[in-house]
Amino acid sequence: MNNLMNIAIDGPAGAGKSTVAKLVAERLSYLYIDTGAMYRALTYAALEKNVNLEDEDALDQLLEGIDIDLKHTKNGVLVYVNKADVTELIRTDDVNKHVSLVASHPSVRIEMVERQRTLAKGTDAVLDGRDIGTYVLPDAELKVFLTASVEERARRRHEEQVKKGLPSNLEELKKDIARRDELDSTREFAPLKKANDAVEIDSTSMSIEEVAASIINLAKERAS
Repeated sequence: MNNLMNIAIDGPAGAGKSTVAKLVAERLSYLYIDTGAMYRALTYAALEKNVNLEDEDALDQLLEGIDIDLKHTKNGVLVYVNKADVTELIRTDDVNKHVSLVASHPSVRIEMVERQRTLAKGTDAVLDGRDIGTYVLPDAELKVFLTASVEERARRRHEEQVKKGLPSNLEELKKDIARRDELDSTREFAPLKKANDAVEIDSTSMSIEEVAASIINLAKERAS
């Protein structure tokens, strides 16, 4: 596979996008661009500098002054802010609590999307999200829309929570995922939507390995 390729993996909450994207990137030796980590990096920087997270202009100014880099290594993707490794620091509870607020500002999202496009432009890369194929990388060489039934997605989340020793209610998870689907699909700015040229994969009865293998095969077909 000599030509550069961007792979966009979109889909609803709980479809397994991130897990599959990381595996595909690893198997193909592509860069996995963790778009969520980029928002976390900004959130971490804002908290460190005591920036008001509800002040969109202040966040814009902060973002203008920092470099966020994602580096592919044998140990996974490392996240850097101004050349400092913040891979572990962006996963703290404090960042978890505030990242959604930071990511909700339209101007922040617009700037992040430009950076994501720049990262993906000169390399083989895999990105996952809800609007990668329709908004972030509309010209991606391969677009996949990964989905699964609400029941299956809820079951997977339930098992993840139980394995982590966290409380989990399967019926509540079903309601939450259905509600998230509605919100993601109807939001005004870059909603969850299957791109016209995306290949849909229903992972309801598939393993992560099987889904990854399907995407890798599609990538090899496109590159040949």
